[in-house]
Amino acid sequence: MEIKEAKFIKTVMGDDYGSLPQIAFFGRSNVGKSSVINSIIGKKDLAKTSKIPGKTRSANLYLINNEFYLIDFPGYGFAKVSIKERNKMISRILWYVRSAKKKPRAVFLVIDIKVGLTQLDKEMIENLSENRHKIFLIANKSDKLKQLSYQEQIELIEKEAKDIPIIGYSAKTKKGRDELLEVIERQLKNPCD
Repeated sequence: MEIKEAKFIKTVMGDDYGSLPQIAFFGRSNVGKSSVINSIIGKKDLAKTSKIPGKTRSANLYLINNEFYLIDFPGYGFAKVSIKERNKMISRILWYVRSAKKKPRAVFLVIDIKVGLTQLDKEMIENLSENRHKIFLIANKSDKLKQLSYQEQIELIEKEAKDIPIIGYSAKTKKGRDELLEVIERQLKNPCD
């Protein structure tokens, strides 16, 4: 898949996600989710990144190639916001996972490869699985590990993730980008794969 056009459409509240197919991105705060999205679409600042965890506070909708929506959800877990605001962000994610009228073709859960799956990630996977979402893991920040450590971390994550496919990724070097785009294309064409 080649991304020729990507544009921000709107911040979404409620169930107003449009009629096109959806690809959703979730992840804990500070795993580099917005950087992954920017590396996929080939623009440095379409999805807003920050050194302060919790920059994305609402679901942002991006139109890709006029064919599908990529949805960037707020990070769950640690964020430098009030507890009330953090609970609102988590509620938005869980509402989408459980109650949105239209399910995404796939959910990509971005994790930090050095950290692996946290308890929050496992809880998110459980919620996604219970609601029958197609899940893929993106193990980001792979450029920060040497090859042997990288392989060990991938194997460790595979054991914990069981049958969930994992893509080793680096938003910085774009390692894994082609594989990720192929997976997105396949899910858009045939969501049962």
